Amino acid sequence: MVAARTKFNSRNLMELAIKVMRQSVPEPRTDGKVDPKVGAVLYKPDGAIETACRGELRHGDHAEFTLLERKNRGNNLDGSILFATLEPCAKGARKHPKLSCAERIFLARIKEVWVGIQDPDPTVARKGIGYLIRQGVAVHMFDRDLQEVIEKENKEFIEQATERAAEIEEEPGKVALSPLENRLQTAELGDFSDAALETYRQRAKIADAVGSDAFNRRLLRQGLLKEEGGVLVPTGFGFLLFGRELRTVMHQAGLLGLIHYPSGQPERREFDEPAVMIPDQVEKWLKDKLPNVFDRDQAHRQERPALPFEMVREAVANALIHRDYSIDGAKCQIVVTEDTISVQSPGEPPSPITLKQLQDFSAPMLSRNPELHFVFARMGMAEEQGLGLASLRDRAKELGLPRPRYTWDKPYLVLTLYRSAEGATKALGEDTLKALSKSERKGWQWLAACGKAKSGEYAEAIGVEARTARRHLGHFEELGLVRKTGSGPSQQYEVT
Repeated sequence: MVAARTKFNSRNLMELAIKVMRQSVPEPRTDGKVDPKVGAVLYKPDGAIETACRGELRHGDHAEFTLLERKNRGNNLDGSILFATLEPCAKGARKHPKLSCAERIFLARIKEVWVGIQDPDPTVARKGIGYLIRQGVAVHMFDRDLQEVIEKENKEFIEQATERAAEIEEEPGKVALSPLENRLQTAELGDFSDAALETYRQRAKIADAVGSDAFNRRLLRQGLLKEEGGVLVPTGFGFLLFGRELRTVMHQAGLLGLIHYPSGQPERREFDEPAVMIPDQVEKWLKDKLPNVFDRDQAHRQERPALPFEMVREAVANALIHRDYSIDGAKCQIVVTEDTISVQSPGEPPSPITLKQLQDFSAPMLSRNPELHFVFARMGMAEEQGLGLASLRDRAKELGLPRPRYTWDKPYLVLTLYRSAEGATKALGEDTLKALSKSERKGWQWLAACGKAKSGEYAEAIGVEARTARRHLGHFEELGLVRKTGSGPSQQYEVT
């Protein structure tokens, strides 16, 4: 019988795992290869805590192996919770008969795991997490700020791991997250677009010439090509990134663009280019079609671009990277209106990320399709491991625009960007707008940009008395525009 679990503080245990991580013992090497620093913490149902770091008892031993096999072999770990600063290696990633750390966790009957960062190698990233989820293990990611600490302290390892994605070292793990990791049966290497490959080469600052053995070796190691019978052939992910005539083979590929002009006249554009070329093509299309807008918040009217193009580019790249390509009846879309730009990506947030974490801009760094993410990140069109949240939020604040908004409109995850400070107010809908006073509209415009605020902060920002601020915020809550979080002095009103 498993003892009743005592209460635990997940944040404290994440921080402990990082502290233990710093005690990792590197292997004595002559090849210059940097080992990762990894810490693991086991929280048992009775409140007992055990820890291990990489190489603690023997050079090269993984932290999870040390903790589960060397320190707890034969112990009943039912109901225990594991915290590990690096994604556990996946089934098939180690040479037989060695078991992977993910398999050991499952066999130890641990039902809850907290992971710091996913593996930086695009061919194995998220596969340990995926294996655990498929086995019924609840997986959570560390808080984003702690993920950044782990990445900073493993900077050399991560740089080497991503660079090794350009070399053939050993066959990557057998576990597949997506059928797109396999050969695309109807495609050949000659079906890749030379222009798309050259775009990647130049943006990623790759010295090897397109078509050279060294360049193709990069694509092979990144999971974009496979070798069958001595012949290199595209994988599904490779074809998505670089393939010509995508839609003839993959109907869900590409992106649909739609502009709704103030006159009511719509304009539609299909983007069927290789994925690496679509963000630039979207930007060029919109720049050619949309005039500048005036900033009404300035005493002197100033012209500025009709769209925050760097935000649009990143939003489009993220939609292409993180969409669920198993949903073949829908494609990514960008819809532009007078007040908003919405970028629609098929599929719910990649597990274990939640919609609320996206809405709060607190989602941890995780990639649904690491092979795609690796290429876009090397090209400077996506955050290294994240979902673009930090840059989208910060750039909106710099431009004085409302905070971008995530919503779920089945089967699409929708990211809404606002084209002006008034955009978030005008986008509320006619009935809601009629319910707001002129003063409340001003307050909502400020609050939409902040995302959340305390009552006193709201009062000071829009120049009203504390009682008026509370009345405004209460009315917003009645209308379903905000929700209260916390209590007492720490109570905040958060845009829903």
